[in-house]
Amino acid sequence: KHTLRGLHYQAPPAAQDKLVRVVRGAVLDVAVDIRRDSPTFGKWVSRVLSEENFEQLLVPKGFAHGVLTLEDHTHVLYKVSAHFSPEHDLGLLWNDPDIGIDWGVDEQDVLLSDKDRAQPRLCEAHPLF
Repeated sequence: KHTLRGLHYQAPPAAQDKLVRVVRGAVLDVAVDIRRDSPTFGKWVSRVLSEENFEQLLVPKGFAHGVLTLEDHTHVLYKVSAHFSPEHDLGLLWNDPDIGIDWGVDEQDVLLSDKDRAQPRLCEAHPLF
């Protein structure tokens, strides 16, 4: 519970569309528009995905993705349009104040990897999309 992964994306030419669903438990699933020329650049959307509601979220190329588990032992499945590419694997800081995602949990309660804790802010990221 309260494990957070994100915000992740792959740079071109390995950019991915990602279809996300939960088969056990529940998550808050977040997508952030990182397309510099988009009128919604830097804006985010979120949905609760759970084994009960059967909802899915499609995260298209040009969006960063993050997921926060809301229950213990949550299982998430991803269907992606391109293979994982370590050299194209990038991310943004999950709590970037310029994006302002409302994760609905206190920062000190979030379990976060060192890698995700060290991601750059959106204003520091290279424009790729």
